[in-house]
Amino acid sequence: MATMLERNKKVKAPKKTHAEHMEDALYREVWEDVNNEKTMQFIKKYSKPMMVAAFAIMIIATGIQIGVRTHRANKIATANAYEMAIENADANALAALSDNASGATADLALFQAYLLDNDINKLEKLANDGNTADFRDLARLHVVGIRGDDMSADEMKKYLSDMDSKNSPFYYTARITLAQKYLASGDVATANEILDDLIADKNTPSTIAATAASLR
Repeated sequence: MATMLERNKKVKAPKKTHAEHMEDALYREVWEDVNNEKTMQFIKKYSKPMMVAAFAIMIIATGIQIGVRTHRANKIATANAYEMAIENADANALAALSDNASGATADLALFQAYLLDNDINKLEKLANDGNTADFRDLARLHVVGIRGDDMSADEMKKYLSDMDSKNSPFYYTARITLAQKYLASGDVATANEILDDLIADKNTPSTIAATAASLR
C-alpha cells in the first residue's frame, strides 16, 4: 500500500535497515506486553464489579421475561374467568373477578355483576371507587335513577358534578337528568336555564334536545 509520501510527492519511502526492523519488532513486542499487562491489571481491578454487573443484568433480563410471561398468563386467566362468568350469568364470580382484575376490566365486571343481581352496593362501590372515570360516571347516573328522589336538586348537581364537562360521554344525559330534577323540585328558572342551553347546543343528541324542548 502506498504511503502518503509516495501518493503526494511521488517519492518512494526509504527502505528500513535491518536494525530498524529489529527496533520496530522490539517496540511492538514491548507495547503488546505493556498493553496486555494493563489489560490484566484492569481486569483484576474491576473483575468483581464486572461480574456483579453481569449477574445483575442477567437477573433483570430474567425477571423481565418472567414478568412478561406472568402478566400474559394473568391476562389469559382473567379473560377465561370473565367469559365463564358471563356464560353462567354468575354475579358473584364477576364481583370476585372485579376484585382481582384492574382498570376497565374490573369496572366492567362489577357493572355487569350489578346488572345481573341489581345489588346497588356494587353500583355505589363502582361509583365511588371505580378505576375509570367513564364507569364511575355511568354508575352515578344509575344511582341517581334509583335514589334520585331522596336527593335534593343541589345534592344531585354535586353528585353529578364530574359529568359537568363535555369531555364526559354522559354530559348531556347528566344535564337533562338535572333539569328534570330541578323541575320536580319546583325550581323552574334553574331548570329552564339548563334546558335552554341544551336546546341551543348544536351538539346535543337529538333525543335529548327533543326532551328538553318538550320540558321547556
